[in-house]
Order: sequence, then structure tokens, then C-alpha cells
Amino acid sequence: MRLIYWRVSVFIAAAVVPAYWLYQAWIFALGPDPGKVLVDRLGLGTLVLLLITLAMTPLQRTTGWPGWIAVRRQLGLWCFTYVSLHMLGYGFFILGFDWAQLGVELVKRPYIIVGALGFLGLLSLAVTSNRYSQRRLGVRWKKLHRLSYLILGLGLLHMLWIVRADLKEWALYATIGVLLLVLRIPVIAGRIQRRRVKSSNVATKV
Repeated sequence: MRLIYWRVSVFIAAAVVPAYWLYQAWIFALGPDPGKVLVDRLGLGTLVLLLITLAMTPLQRTTGWPGWIAVRRQLGLWCFTYVSLHMLGYGFFILGFDWAQLGVELVKRPYIIVGALGFLGLLSLAVTSNRYSQRRLGVRWKKLHRLSYLILGLGLLHMLWIVRADLKEWALYATIGVLLLVLRIPVIAGRIQRRRVKSSNVATKV
């Protein structure tokens, strides 16, 4: 029952953020170019949500609490929702749905191609996140969903290409991403899990 409240809380938190951004855009609180600010925030929100999603497994291994895994799929779907809104916002606010302009943009800003590849990767993960796909793909499902780290790399490259000069924020996200990747190395992941089990046994004896 507690996990239901936890799931609902995560859902509300993830939904409130873009709703608040849209409200800010509606009341012209995002500066002279609210469309661009909104697109940028949705892109950054996608990256943050992807990092949070990837953190769920290490957190579960460290703490043993099942709640982290319980919301992992939901967070992944929210990540796809954010990136979809990011793409939609780019098409509306930046391109004005003038698809002829897209070719010019791709030449001037190749990082858009990197972002599009990341979007396609998240799309493939979202489509196959259900139990039917897990049963149908079997072992291949895990291999497919390991693409999340490649997608993270594409997202970081996309952001790096955009920020260029101010790398402090990018370096923070990149460091977190590297740390999460290190924690997935089998030797390290196994050691963390064994240490947690050992701590639990000691606590039980006490």
C-alpha cells in the first residue's frame, strides 16, 4: 500500500514540473523568448529524469528498498514524455512547423541530429517497456534497455554541443552519469549488494 502512495507522489512530481513551466510561459514569466526557454528546460528535464531513472537500480542494490525499482518504469516513461514535449516544442517554437527549415537547421546545428538519435533511442525503450515486450524479447530485452547508457551519452553530447563555454553544469551531469555507469560494473555492483546483505544480517542478529 505504501508503494502506491510512493508511485502517485512520483507521478505528481513529474507532472507538476512541466505544467508549471507551461504556466510560466502562459503568463510571460520566461523572458522575451519563452518558447526557447521552455524547449531548453524540457531538454534539461529529460536529461535529469534519465539520470534519476538510471539511479534506481544502484539505489535498490544499496538500500534494498523495492520502492526504487517500483517507479523505475514510470520515470522512464516520464523521461520519454519530456523528450517528446521537447521535440514538439522545438518544432513549434523554433521551426514554426516549417519542415523545409529543418534541413537548414541540421546543417547549421548538427547537435540536432544527436538529439534526434537520443529521441529514437528513448522511443524504442518506451515502446518496449511493457511486460508483453519483456516476454516477447526475452534476453534481448535487457540488452536493448542497456541502450539507456548510450542514450545518456548522446544526451550529454547534445548538451555539450549547445553550452560549449559554460561547462560547469554539464560537468556535473556528466560526472553523475559516469558514476552511475561505474556502479553498474558487475564487480562493483556485486560488492555493493554483498555489503548490503552482510549489513542486514548483522542488524538482524543484533
